Amino acid sequence: MRWARFALNGTPTYGVVEGDIIIPVRGSPFDGWERTPNRLTFDDVKLLVPVVPPTFYACGMNYPEHVREVAEKVGQKPNLPTQPDIGYRANNALIAHGETIVIPKDATDQVQYEGELVAVIGRKCTGLTRDNALTAVMGWTIGNDVSERTWQKGDRTMWRSKNTDTFKPMGPWIETDVDLESLVTRVRLNGKQLIEFHTNAMVFGVVDYLVAMTRYLTLYPGDVVWMGTEGATENMKHGDTIEIEINQIGTLRNPVVREG
Repeated sequence: MRWARFALNGTPTYGVVEGDIIIPVRGSPFDGWERTPNRLTFDDVKLLVPVVPPTFYACGMNYPEHVREVAEKVGQKPNLPTQPDIGYRANNALIAHGETIVIPKDATDQVQYEGELVAVIGRKCTGLTRDNALTAVMGWTIGNDVSERTWQKGDRTMWRSKNTDTFKPMGPWIETDVDLESLVTRVRLNGKQLIEFHTNAMVFGVVDYLVAMTRYLTLYPGDVVWMGTEGATENMKHGDTIEIEINQIGTLRNPVVREG
C-alpha cells in the first residue's frame, strides 16, 4: 500500500495512492482509518512530507564506499564503523517532494546531496529482536540528506551543515510493501545519473539499527530512521534539479536555488 500526505482545503490529510488516484482517508496509517468516497489526482493536491516525525534519526557512515570517499577527502584512513551509530536531525529542515532546496548565501559551493532509504516506524516499540524488528516498520520513503561540507568539517555538532532549513527533502510518499534485497538507489543531477547502488548493501542493516536502538530507547509511530548513503557526491548549484530514485518506492525530486 502507498500512503501520501497532502494539503486538502488547507488541512494535512492522508490518502491511499492507487495509480494516479489519491483516495483521502479519515484518520492516518498510524491509527484507525477509513476511506472516503472522494477521488483526487496529483494535480488536485500539494504533497507534504509524508510524516512529521516525533523523532528524526539518522545513521552515520553506513556504506563502505561512502566511508572511503569521505576519508579520502579529509586525508584520513578509511575506518568502517564497528557498531550501529545513530544520530539526530531536525524537523525544521524537512521539505516535501517538489519543494525547493535553498542554499544560504554565505554557504560555500560544497553543498551536496545524499540519497537515503528512510524507515518509517509504525508502532511504539522497545526491546526489538532480529526476528521481530521489521514488524516495527510501517513503510519506507526516500530522503535527501543535503550537507554543506565546509560547515560539516567545522561545526562540532553539524547543526548548520545538516539542519539548515530545506536541507532534508523527504518523500514523495510512504510505500508499505518492498523487498529490501531488491532495492536500488539512483541519484540524478539535472537528469544525469551520478550514483547507483544496491540500497540494502549497508555496513549495518535496518534490523541491526532497530535492535541496537531499542535496547536503550523507545521508538514511536511516525519516527523515521534515515539509513545513510553510498558513493561520492558532487556539488549542487543554483538552478539544479536533484532526483533520488529507489525502485519500488518512487522518485524524490527537488529544485535548488541559492539565496541572492
